[in-house]
Amino acid sequence: MGDAAQVRAQAVRAQKTDTRDAEHLLDLLRTGRFPRIWVPSVAERDLRQLLVHRDKLVRTRTAVKNQLHALAMSQGVCRKRKLWSARGRAELDRLPLLPWASRRRQELLAWLDQLNASVSDLDQAVEQAAQARPAVALLRTHPGVGAVVGLGFVLTLGPVERFPHSKQVVSYLGLNPREHSSGGRQRLGSISKQGNSMLRWLLVEAAQTAARWDPELRRAYQRLKFRRASGVAKIAIARRLAVRLYWMLRQQIDYAQLVRMSGSPSSGVVPLRAGSGN
Repeated sequence: MGDAAQVRAQAVRAQKTDTRDAEHLLDLLRTGRFPRIWVPSVAERDLRQLLVHRDKLVRTRTAVKNQLHALAMSQGVCRKRKLWSARGRAELDRLPLLPWASRRRQELLAWLDQLNASVSDLDQAVEQAAQARPAVALLRTHPGVGAVVGLGFVLTLGPVERFPHSKQVVSYLGLNPREHSSGGRQRLGSISKQGNSMLRWLLVEAAQTAARWDPELRRAYQRLKFRRASGVAKIAIARRLAVRLYWMLRQQIDYAQLVRMSGSPSSGVVPLRAGSGN
């Protein structure tokens, strides 16, 4: 299996036909320049489908909740998260609505119950898969990292030895900034968003929880939020979290050991304050 972007980049001529592609691939294989990429096993690809399916259902459930919340707000009821408690659900059922709005509420609630049951079953499957992998248990010691984030990180990165430096991990996940520099002038833009979009979204969600429990991440988040914006701060903390998780896997240490070793110059572990991805 080869990297399609690098294979195409090595083709000099602009013409693209099946015959030229076959000759180009044969030449790359014969000369030893074929850009091979890591391919996960069949079992790992199937576990990825579990995470993808859960992610799609969770996003669908969020859309259903937003519609129900909009119906409640149209009647002057704004309970936010309390709307999904037993008391809030009863209040939502008692709202006086017109016939079509009432039918919409009924069908959305039925869909929500079905989605909750499906997501619960998938969460159990994810928990079982996470418990079978020691690497995931190691990552779960970090605040904000659960079974879904830990399993997704391990399945996406594969063997951690593939990445000699954490900068490569950040680039692989699409959390590095776009760059267009020339003539000694550096121009950085937004993140590249290359790689696995689901894991990038999971890291951003986990980073917000980690920033509430980890003192170093909390200070960094508050500082960046004050200087820039909350969106920029979330992405920056997600990048720091990805670097931490990489080093935990690389050094085979848990969160407590990472905190202790980060201050030792001879430990070889990235400092917790490092935000450059080194």
